[in-house]
Amino acid sequence: MRAPFALVMAWRESRGSRRRLALYLGAVSLGVAALVAINSFRADVTASVHAQARTLLGADLALRSRSPFPDSVEAVFDSLRASGVPIARVTSFASMALAVRSGRTRLVDVRAVTEGFPFYGTIATTPPALWTTFRNRPAVLVDPAVLVYLEAAPGDTVQIGDARFVIAGVVSDAPGDVSLWSAIGPRVYLPAQYLGATHLLQFGSLAQYRAYFQLPDAQIQPFLNHYNTLLQRYLIGSETVSEQEEDLTRALGRLARYLGLVGLIALLLGGLGVGSAVNVFVRDKLDGAALLRCLGASQRTVLAVYLLQAATLGLIGAGAGVLLGVLVQAVLPAVFGEFLPLDVSVSLRWSTMLTGLGIGVGTACLFALLPLLQLREVSPLRVLRRELDAGPAPRPGRRWRLVVAAMTVAGLVALSRWQAPRPLVGYAFAAAVLVTTAALWLTAKGLIWATRRWFPRRASYVIRQGIANLFRPQNQTVAVMLAIGFGVFLITTLYVVQRSLVAQFALDAQPDRPNLVFFDVQVDEQDSVARLLDARGVRPLEVAPIVPARIARVNGRPIDSLPSDSLHRRSPWVLRREYRNTYRDTLVSSERLTAGTWWTAARPHGDLPRVSLEEDIASSLGVGLGDRITWNVQGVMVETRVASFRQVSWARFQPNFFVVFEPGVLERAPQTFVLLARTTDPTLRAELQRDVTLSFPGVSSLDLTLVQRTLDSLIAKVTLAIRFMALFSIGSGVVILIGALTASRLQRAREAVLLKTLGASTRQVRGILLTEYSAWGSLAALTGVVLAGAGGWAIMTRLFELPFRLPVLPLFGVWLAVCGLVVAVGLAHSRAIVRGTPLAMWRALSE
Repeated sequence: MRAPFALVMAWRESRGSRRRLALYLGAVSLGVAALVAINSFRADVTASVHAQARTLLGADLALRSRSPFPDSVEAVFDSLRASGVPIARVTSFASMALAVRSGRTRLVDVRAVTEGFPFYGTIATTPPALWTTFRNRPAVLVDPAVLVYLEAAPGDTVQIGDARFVIAGVVSDAPGDVSLWSAIGPRVYLPAQYLGATHLLQFGSLAQYRAYFQLPDAQIQPFLNHYNTLLQRYLIGSETVSEQEEDLTRALGRLARYLGLVGLIALLLGGLGVGSAVNVFVRDKLDGAALLRCLGASQRTVLAVYLLQAATLGLIGAGAGVLLGVLVQAVLPAVFGEFLPLDVSVSLRWSTMLTGLGIGVGTACLFALLPLLQLREVSPLRVLRRELDAGPAPRPGRRWRLVVAAMTVAGLVALSRWQAPRPLVGYAFAAAVLVTTAALWLTAKGLIWATRRWFPRRASYVIRQGIANLFRPQNQTVAVMLAIGFGVFLITTLYVVQRSLVAQFALDAQPDRPNLVFFDVQVDEQDSVARLLDARGVRPLEVAPIVPARIARVNGRPIDSLPSDSLHRRSPWVLRREYRNTYRDTLVSSERLTAGTWWTAARPHGDLPRVSLEEDIASSLGVGLGDRITWNVQGVMVETRVASFRQVSWARFQPNFFVVFEPGVLERAPQTFVLLARTTDPTLRAELQRDVTLSFPGVSSLDLTLVQRTLDSLIAKVTLAIRFMALFSIGSGVVILIGALTASRLQRAREAVLLKTLGASTRQVRGILLTEYSAWGSLAALTGVVLAGAGGWAIMTRLFELPFRLPVLPLFGVWLAVCGLVVAVGLAHSRAIVRGTPLAMWRALSE
């Protein structure tokens, strides 16, 4: 009995079970489709990034700084320009834009560009070809969102700072453009020669200065190496085409791999379904396996016959999944388009398709192997005992069960590690899947045990019979609980996290939280802005001074002289960045003291001024309580002592700072102010922004309710993209539910015939099924919802480090909806059993 015999027997033995197993392999198809689509999409993104890297950067090299380039760096630029190297400049900053005709205002991202930018790629405008001609006059090009926010149109006048510009047209497409961000910071492009007329870049203004170069690849790295010391001295960062390509590939690849993990759940659900279906299938094939043993087939041959069936059907299911994945791959650029800064070209990825095919076949075989081991243990004597009592199904040896279980866990870990963006994430995902599976399995087993232990003997016959079906032979309770519970867990976890994140930014629900902020307020403007607000009945809730400073020394040692081992322990950016510090005498609501003491009393004479550090920045700086930090405050050295550490809730809409000084230290330093206010009238908020912009063009303002709506939209779009992949898991769960019903259809039909023959009505049969399906759905949904609550808590408190709120009523609604879905699918699938007459059903069963 060699391989050809096993192939022939596998084909013949599969004829009566292909339709039954096909439903479960449909779940495998969905999982394979998710993996093929995501991994092919990731490969498409990688190829597109490689092809468009120069276009995305717009140059071969970019230098960026938070302050104007110093004279020594400008001299380097002049020497490059003299040698024929093209250079372009872009200065970007946030400012208010006022539409003169409508009176509407909006905080925008202003970008002052010089001629020549970008060197690669084109910026599409409406009307066409405006990018090269709009610089000849005081005109601007804007994102389409700007026209919507300002209720303006091309040809209208917009005021930015002290200057007015004509809206020449709209930028419809720009290299590296992520359309989602236009809702947060819509862009306004103005000619660089008119930047000075705005009078906006003054002390305290946050701006980024960029210089773009068109250089041969061979000259880029030598240039950076030669001027590395100069660039580091002035905290000037650089970005090359290769770095841009590497960063984008890494970031987008991680996104795709995280989504691939969601798709992997669909594949695992399909594997669980295959195992459940094969378990039922094996019980019908025990006599056939015993007959093969009587005819001389070995244990290995018997196992091979049925394992070949699983492999063949797995190949068919995985092939269908590959085809579906290719179709989904073509849709994904549209689904994720708002998150991508480039155009993704779709192409067939044969290696990914073959990998998906192999994973699908391997998953089907692996999950089918454990129940198939029963066939290996079948005794030939079972044929002779069949007419009397064949006895219970044979149980595989413990060693084989452990081997298969170890292979399954190893396969799960390997798949998770391969799909995850980092090894730790993969291992954590595999652990989470095992814990969730164990919880659902224990719940299912507990349900079976509880119904046996506390069987409701005094309940009506319909209830008793429906509950008895939960633990009858060949029941599908475990399969349905795993499938439905996993799907509910995944989708509900996403919902819980989304709702908790949105709740962090809910301004209107908390009357003490400001919803209007004015920043870049100069010292001589503070009182005037406050009076303007007070005249309209709005009083500032908080006024926070902001003092820029840099770290000069740590414990008396200049940062440039710190030993190399110390720099490795510290993050370089925390030593060299410009801090925007404040001073006050109290903690605010978004802060909590975690170590040290606050300054409740005046500083003793001769002591150093005290500062409080945010705990994470203190850890990055490598300083402790009592350590000394010397600050360069606009050329004046101020030595301080670390008095306390704070935990800061950065999600709160209020000024939060890494460093807080005690009063009496920075009051005379150059500074700007942030004013926060609150009014529930949206019209008044808009009028206040307009009046402040007209009176103080350099002051920017932001309606935080608009930010909240934008964040709500952003989170909703992110979760929508994730839910798109989660639909594969939900689809797998529904397919497994239908498959579970199909696997036990024959037994249900026999029970229905017997019940109807004994006088049961159609209503009673339907009530029995309704009881069984309700128990399935309610327990599976409840377990999934409870696990989702635990998962949401872990993600919010451990990953995002934010407060967690459990949405009890919505979760109750999810529970009811899933219960209804399970009952509806079950009753619809059992319609023929319920409505059939006993005679017709006996004939159908006899054929």
